[in-house]
Amino acid sequence: MFSPEGPGLRELAVQALSSVEHGYDLLAPKFDHTPFRTSGAVLDATTRALTGLGPFARGLDLCCGTGAGMDVLRAVCARSVTGVDLSAGMLAEGRRREAAREAGAPGPRADWVRADARALPFGPVFDLAVSFGAFGHFLPRELPALFAQVHSVLRPGGRFAFPLGAPPPFSSPWYWALLGFDTAMRVRNALWRPPFVMYYRTFRLGDVLRVLHGAGFATELRALPEFGRRPDGSPRGRLVLATRAAV
Repeated sequence: MFSPEGPGLRELAVQALSSVEHGYDLLAPKFDHTPFRTSGAVLDATTRALTGLGPFARGLDLCCGTGAGMDVLRAVCARSVTGVDLSAGMLAEGRRREAAREAGAPGPRADWVRADARALPFGPVFDLAVSFGAFGHFLPRELPALFAQVHSVLRPGGRFAFPLGAPPPFSSPWYWALLGFDTAMRVRNALWRPPFVMYYRTFRLGDVLRVLHGAGFATELRALPEFGRRPDGSPRGRLVLATRAAV
């Protein structure tokens, strides 16, 4: 599951017993060698889906981690890209990757900002916001405030985009694996403080669309054809597009 450069079981256990912020600070130097980093297939599919919707000037990667989604923004944003994350360690790794990249690669200016996604330190300056794999770190009751923050930092007509995979069917081993993980995290948080918020089964498409509408977004769904379709014909992967109304 992990490369030789990735964290061992002991390191993951220490992370799991920490707060979200401190846990990712600890994991940051090895994060890109774990399966938790968003896959290249998801990043490439998202880039292709967004390419025809631009051009965008300024982009924001919400909960950017070490910066996997920043590469998506670089491909579709002309002026600047900004990554925001709560973990100073993850941002440090992102900056290190950025410094190595800048040796000969053109592209928009990149900024790395430490902040809580629920209290973004920006005005309405972005044309595009993206996020990859971060929403399990927010409890369902926190989503209205989170999406309201994203809405507030987008310009009129700005887009908020994120990929969302179809949930595994009841008969799939993945269904039971994710249920077991969520159950273990709930037990952990009932017994240990500070909590480590990470739940895989709380970010459901219908609920998400409802909260996005409540935050003032108009929404649409675009299939990501790279991931095929389920037996019932529905896409295995979608891009959720939420648009702030133009003035």
